[in-house]
Amino acid sequence: MLIKPKRTYRITTNSHHRFRKHKNLIVDIQLKQPEQVWVSDITYIGGRDRNCYLALVTDAYSKKIMGYDVSNSLSTEGSLRALNMAIKKRQYKNMLIHHSDRGLQYCSKEYQDTLKKKKIIPSMTETYDPYQNAIAERINEILKQEFLLKDYQVDIKTMRLVIQDAIRIYNTKRPHYSCYMKTPNQMHKQKQVKIRSYKNKDSCRASPTTIS
Repeated sequence: MLIKPKRTYRITTNSHHRFRKHKNLIVDIQLKQPEQVWVSDITYIGGRDRNCYLALVTDAYSKKIMGYDVSNSLSTEGSLRALNMAIKKRQYKNMLIHHSDRGLQYCSKEYQDTLKKKKIIPSMTETYDPYQNAIAERINEILKQEFLLKDYQVDIKTMRLVIQDAIRIYNTKRPHYSCYMKTPNQMHKQKQVKIRSYKNKDSCRASPTTIS
């Protein structure tokens, strides 16, 4: 509670490209279970003297980070490695939507071919409004502010170890208000709890089902 949020901006999205862009399929969607929607994003970490980027794939319902990659480049390969990690950790066979911004990494043929092969439905933001990918943006800020990833001045090999440990703690120890103060791992193991929605003022009043 003593952490003071700092707003810093670093452009990691290039949406001026020739690849196909997809419609936003998650507007007003009700999240009812894990692996219904995955959200992806890339964020800058570390000091400004080092080019270090973190690609994340997060489950929108449980807030569990399913896949990640740390690299010194904004190339498609980093985002693709994060996606493939998430796919390997996938537990459920229900229909899955993958939501992202319109960046070159996500629109690329390699990335879209992987989604198609795994029968994952692509969805994308349609404007530059960060609220169209709000969950991904929120996870970025948690990692950078609460886990201080924006402050580390280390080489990329060390940063990968830092990220690995931070995500382990985040998934297993860090509770979420929208998940009734359960951890992402706890939420991901069940599908009975209706998560809190910030769009409806009455949605926070319901009592959650107990998670063992």
